[in-house]
Amino acid sequence: MLRAHAVRVASEAAQLVADAREAALADISTKSTETDVVTAGDRAVERLIRERLDEMWPGVPVLGEEEGGRTPSDGLSWVVDPIDGTVNYLYGYPCYAVSVAAQVDGVSVAGAVADPAGDRMWTASRGDGARLNGRPLRVSGATRLELTLVASGFAYAAERRARQAAVWAALAPRVRDLRRPGASSLDLCSVAAGWVDAYYEHGLHRWDWAAGALIAQEAGAVVRLPGGPEDGLGADAVFVATPGIADALRSALIECGAGKV
Repeated sequence: MLRAHAVRVASEAAQLVADAREAALADISTKSTETDVVTAGDRAVERLIRERLDEMWPGVPVLGEEEGGRTPSDGLSWVVDPIDGTVNYLYGYPCYAVSVAAQVDGVSVAGAVADPAGDRMWTASRGDGARLNGRPLRVSGATRLELTLVASGFAYAAERRARQAAVWAALAPRVRDLRRPGASSLDLCSVAAGWVDAYYEHGLHRWDWAAGALIAQEAGAVVRLPGGPEDGLGADAVFVATPGIADALRSALIECGAGKV
């Protein structure tokens, strides 16, 4: 039921994202830095999601990127990102998504990531696998670090982005190649589909990973989220990888300075 409701809400929100882009770009503001943008579309989509979730689950807490909220340590809550990849949305780069996740006691149990530009719906529920447009997903079978395709992302703050870029540069000679699409939820889903072998990023918020990390985990990925045991990657690191290269990539990232960004 939770997955079905997440899909229903994400589908409607994705349609609004697609329909409202021109109007949304007429009203743009910034948040943490001048590069951290928010459009009228972000705000309108989150309002729609909150309204629909309240109709289905009255009184259940909702945490969203634009209007805040909370994720209780016990009980059911929803975690939503109305437009993940707003800068891509602003530029018309076709890599942005709507993310809706249900959490129980702070742990994701169902989620949907809707990709309007690609007409894709990624879904998962805990213990029941992950799917793309209804097709079961499985991570890649990569086993060699030097043949690993790795995705990542960067912070909005210039100083931290420079430190992250240094890690990126140090890692580049050790892997097949690197990707930086710009929407964390879709990066996580790409691991689930085997389109990339791993993804890591620092500084993400719960709404960035709540649905996508579950989808990756249900597809067989090793998943490490903020708040877990310290392992050298840094307290706020998200690390998701196919099992065959997870340990080697984690060690490489630590050697490249990922724990100091």
